[in-house]
Amino acid sequence: MSDKKMSSSRRHHLKSLMLQIAASWIQQEKKDIIAMKEAYIAETCARPNLSGDQATLMETCKKLHALIDKIDEERYDMESKVGKADKEIDDLKMKVVDLAGLKKPALKKVRMSADAMLKALLGSKHTVNLDLRANLKQVKKEVKEEPAEAVGDWRKNIEDKADRKKMFETS
Repeated sequence: MSDKKMSSSRRHHLKSLMLQIAASWIQQEKKDIIAMKEAYIAETCARPNLSGDQATLMETCKKLHALIDKIDEERYDMESKVGKADKEIDDLKMKVVDLAGLKKPALKKVRMSADAMLKALLGSKHTVNLDLRANLKQVKKEVKEEPAEAVGDWRKNIEDKADRKKMFETS
């Protein structure tokens, strides 16, 4: 049978049979769950005695309300414990990721103009056309001929540097 292919009609028939069996199992499982719930309720919660006068009924209602409040408190406590556990699990997952480290892909070198970079950073809505070279100041280099012994004077060097700094700051 391993060397022969199954016909499509046979495959379709088997698939439909499997689906029918699975559907019947699901229905049976639902019935079993309902029966288990009813058995648990009958076992843990006795039927209240509703016969009697109004005072006994009021007392029964008070007892039921007290039980409901107690169960609500337990549920709240359980929810808070589950919330804490979930938060701790998330923190541990983050620690695992931090310890393992993310492997970053190798970056490719891409040549981009300044306009393209700004457009990528600011998004397509903001179109910025700047000539960044226009904002640069033009500084002419002054050629000074100094004797060799003047270069050794440290006070003069400091004054020259201060003059150079002023060239860039003015305008």
